[in-house]
Amino acid sequence: MKYYDTSYETERLRIRPLKVEDYLAWLTGYNNRLPSQHRHDEGNRDMNECSMEWYVRLIQQHQELARNDEVYAYGLFLKDEGSHVGMIDFMTLVRSEFQWGCIGYMIHNQYWRNGYGKEAVLKALDFASSDLNFHRIEAHINVDNEASIRLAQSAGLEYECTRKGFIFEFGEWTDNLIYYKNLI
Repeated sequence: MKYYDTSYETERLRIRPLKVEDYLAWLTGYNNRLPSQHRHDEGNRDMNECSMEWYVRLIQQHQELARNDEVYAYGLFLKDEGSHVGMIDFMTLVRSEFQWGCIGYMIHNQYWRNGYGKEAVLKALDFASSDLNFHRIEAHINVDNEASIRLAQSAGLEYECTRKGFIFEFGEWTDNLIYYKNLI
């Protein structure tokens, strides 16, 4: 958890854990989402249950997951205006001699095609190595998620394999493409 409270910056983004004072920017990011663009984009969400109290519990959950070295979740904010443009996270798969993690990323669809995803992933891979001490990072991507595949490739992750029946979603066990990068 040593580095979990750290804020990282790119040319246009600030990448850091969510804070209570981010609530309105976070909520606005979700409320301004466009309708779903494809099956891997949840589009508009009903945010009525996401009160300030709910959001504070979300932050506490993120902090607990980081304390336990399970998941490190970060908000993506535009540096110049503070808008919440998405999230990026690392899940610890195995530590010990492996130091192996998985990256997940989501950009609100109203911010697509601006390069924020690639900018965030490149920076996140840097601190995943230097601060979170991961050696290997994988991205587990649905075989038909072209946008995520392009992002992984553009950030320097390499295709390794297809894991059959790897994750249960959409009511069935689905195949995932595995993209990876060795960091250290």
